[in-house]
Amino acid sequence: MVLEDGIGAREKKQFPRVAHGIRRVVVIGNEGTVSLSALRWLADQDSAFIMLDRDGSVLVTTGPVRPSDARLRRAQVLAHQNGTALEITRYLIDEKTAAQARVARDCLHDEAAARAIAQIRCAIANAQTSEVIRFLESRAALVYWSAWKSVAISFPTRELRRTPDHWRTFGARVSPLTGSPRLATNPPNAILNYLYAVLESEARLATAALGLDPGLGMLHVDSQTRDSLACDVMEPIRPEVDAYVLRWISRETLKREWFFEERDGNCRLMGSFAVQLSETAATWAGLVAPVAERVTQILWSTVPKSPRKHALATRLTQLHRREVSGGQPASPPALPRPESFCKTCGASVGRGQMRCRPCADALNTADLIKAAEQGRIAAHSEQAEKRRAETQRRQWARRGSWKPSDLPDWLDKDMYCCEIKPRLKQLTLSALSSTLGITLGYAADVRGGRRVPHPRHWKVLAELVGVSSHS
Repeated sequence: MVLEDGIGAREKKQFPRVAHGIRRVVVIGNEGTVSLSALRWLADQDSAFIMLDRDGSVLVTTGPVRPSDARLRRAQVLAHQNGTALEITRYLIDEKTAAQARVARDCLHDEAAARAIAQIRCAIANAQTSEVIRFLESRAALVYWSAWKSVAISFPTRELRRTPDHWRTFGARVSPLTGSPRLATNPPNAILNYLYAVLESEARLATAALGLDPGLGMLHVDSQTRDSLACDVMEPIRPEVDAYVLRWISRETLKREWFFEERDGNCRLMGSFAVQLSETAATWAGLVAPVAERVTQILWSTVPKSPRKHALATRLTQLHRREVSGGQPASPPALPRPESFCKTCGASVGRGQMRCRPCADALNTADLIKAAEQGRIAAHSEQAEKRRAETQRRQWARRGSWKPSDLPDWLDKDMYCCEIKPRLKQLTLSALSSTLGITLGYAADVRGGRRVPHPRHWKVLAELVGVSSHS
């Protein structure tokens, strides 16, 4: 298979049928061509083809085609009549609200919101209709997204002049353009919309691979503009997407060049940034797989079948195969870590760093100048002058009460310089300061040999370092 991408100087890559490592081909935008031979190549390799728009909508999704059991689809159609839809709806929203409470508590550090969502989750367990569950879900969403409202968005200082003010906080999840999350007006909501589109495509592939109809939903009502079951299955994984975005915008700096604003205020993603977000698809596929299999198992439990009929195959997680071999459930691939950028100029920096070397040096210099200026002001304040005067009076009083005859005959300046001073290095500054009643700065000068203390201190220093007349 041959892939070409780019404008002008196009990049061309060729992939063999063996050891190619392709699980997904994600096309962003609506320009270009794809041949039937390429789609057949992907089908032969059990790979998926996904076409996404940068506004957060799924345009096309095709995946591996497998035989499906008609009884499973018939159970899906009858789910609203026999109560199975209510069971699935309760399961999905219970998982979703539990995850939302974790995000509110662990990522947003809003214990009140987490408790409120947990209380709503308890009410969901006793709900008797899907309509009530949907109402409770909306209440939980109101509490959840209210906790996001004041989350700050960081851009490099040099790019703030070109950054609209409403881009610097998360604000509301509902767009003023549509009255719904569609057509986001700031970067974090645009990121969420796009990642939800990636997740929706994975949910659609997962349900189709298990033999279900992605369009026949349990929680979401039937619609011509979406696959309702795919939207159902992705609900418990939405908070995982939220947590990923929240950790990103809380720790890292966003680049202004990743986004552009249309004439109506709609915030859109640049293609290069959308490609970066698409690299998370494998993680969302791994997270949505057990949810899709759980929904399928609930439907399969309502199908009349022979007692000898084996359990439904776990095609996505391979859980049955792992249980037989004694292996552990597979973990989803780790999410790609966002690149770090300087908070001042936007240059790329190492992991965990906040600023590049030039910006850090300039900031440190400015901080030192400011600290020195504040220090000079504080050192000449009226209170500081009083403290210095009091210290001077105390020191002169001690000097006046001391007599040279208090020194032993053997302890003179030569003894201090030759025997005591070299041994002062073994003492700590705090010990010198507290014993002699001097400042740490003066103690450092004494220990380093730059200052000779008053003779009244020599006897005490001699005792500290173990020098005597017999040394």
